[in-house]
Amino acid sequence: MADPSDLLVDRTLVLLRHAKAVPPESMPDLERPLAPRGRADAAEAGRWLAAANIVADLVLCSPAERTRETWQYAASAGASAGDVWFDRRIYNAYPESLLEVLRDVPDDARTVIVVGHAPGIPWLADELASPSSDEARVALTEKYPTSGLAVLRHNSPWPDLTTNEATLTDYVIPRG
Repeated sequence: MADPSDLLVDRTLVLLRHAKAVPPESMPDLERPLAPRGRADAAEAGRWLAAANIVADLVLCSPAERTRETWQYAASAGASAGDVWFDRRIYNAYPESLLEVLRDVPDDARTVIVVGHAPGIPWLADELASPSSDEARVALTEKYPTSGLAVLRHNSPWPDLTTNEATLTDYVIPRG
């Protein structure tokens, strides 16, 4: 019988809020592209991910234009991923729905980036971070603006991921 400690695998989850988009009055919400500042900030997020040596096995992205463009600009600036999935369940999702999406992640994916929206992305970061992450948690609960990203590490299989069990290792607000 396998030792349960042999099954523990370090996993990384990056929660990236989309970069600044054009105003909502200008067109249907799903079609809103990034504003010029958003394109610069998304590229800066990509540079930060590359500098931090975070290479995603999988990116889970909302199908909204602004989230798709956020990943596109991040990738063009150095962020990388083995695969990208666009999932409608991420669009304007709350933490419970985002956890359902994460439960469908293949077991061999060790690093996952979710590109989504507020309030779901900030709330999920706060819910997943363990109490030992209190100092970093304070910063993200005070403000989680566009292009903000949280890096959380945990040892649970994706279907078992639950609140208060991840360690918040980084919280940054990349600006281009």
